[in-house]
Amino acid sequence: MGAITDVPGMRVGHQQKSGDGWLTGVTVVLPPPGTCGSVDVQGGGPATHETDALDPTTLVSTVDAVVLTGGSAYGLASAAGAQRWCEENGRGFSVPGGVVPIVPAAAIFDLGRGGDFSARPTADMGYAAAAAAAAQAEGHDVGRGNVGAGTGAVMARTYKGGVGTASVTLESGVVVGAIAVVNALGLPVLDGGQEPRPSARSVVPPHEPPNLASSAREPGSRGPTLDARFRVPDSPLGGAGSPPLNTTLVVVATNAVLDVAECKRTAAASHAGIARALNPSHTLADGDTVFCLSTQAVALDRSDEAARQLSLITLQSAAADVVRLAILDGVASAEAVSTPAGDYGVYGAR
Repeated sequence: MGAITDVPGMRVGHQQKSGDGWLTGVTVVLPPPGTCGSVDVQGGGPATHETDALDPTTLVSTVDAVVLTGGSAYGLASAAGAQRWCEENGRGFSVPGGVVPIVPAAAIFDLGRGGDFSARPTADMGYAAAAAAAAQAEGHDVGRGNVGAGTGAVMARTYKGGVGTASVTLESGVVVGAIAVVNALGLPVLDGGQEPRPSARSVVPPHEPPNLASSAREPGSRGPTLDARFRVPDSPLGGAGSPPLNTTLVVVATNAVLDVAECKRTAAASHAGIARALNPSHTLADGDTVFCLSTQAVALDRSDEAARQLSLITLQSAAADVVRLAILDGVASAEAVSTPAGDYGVYGAR
């Protein structure tokens, strides 16, 4: 299945804590210097840091590190630690007197899953994860499952989620890899089919489509009522009134030469992989976010406009496929956990 580190120069570091109320962590993706990047956020409940700096219309085009973290908005403090590591090692946007590292971040909600709501990633954990990434050898194996930002990840607020990764090499020599943190409201589509079997805990159970053609409604009615057909999965953390707070985070990396706008489009196209792997996805309760990094090593065929389009479409289609595989790898690599807050089993276990 491969890993994101099959893209030359990419490194990944994890830092996590579990026990004594903790169940959370940080993952840092450390690309080679000069890597270009962007991001696309399609979930309705994101927790992000410095994503505006990755817009194609802004000044800086390079990314020094990407932080994926637990702890919801509190956990974004870990990005400061990764940024400190980058500064100490001379990585960043050059300004008079020093450098300003560009370190975007995104967080999943795992607050309280270890039993202590205040046990959340810190700047020191972000620094340690960045240092761990830098210490890795080229093409190293990537930790999967209950590591880094996947330590406190769950799916449907019931099953254990985690970190997964995958890669593919195209005939052109372009490598596309992805790493995912699976903390979704939805459940995995394991067979890859177009009609996934809904589970007993499906957020959107199967139902007959409403008869929108009917005009036999009460005066003032806005149409058929679907509220009763939608429900949130049962949670070990509380009753039906507890809010669903979830996210799937992804970093896609490639050695293809892309500019910031093309990274943005590739990140957007990669969201299709989330939709293929999880049902439902991109809900109001998810903060689904995809970063795309280009190490600028392998030129695409841009000999004419048709060749350019075909090259980009091929790469972006591969990116969506790799994201799907990385998510399913995270599901398969997760291990059951029991904490004072609840028991989180492995999806599909009998």
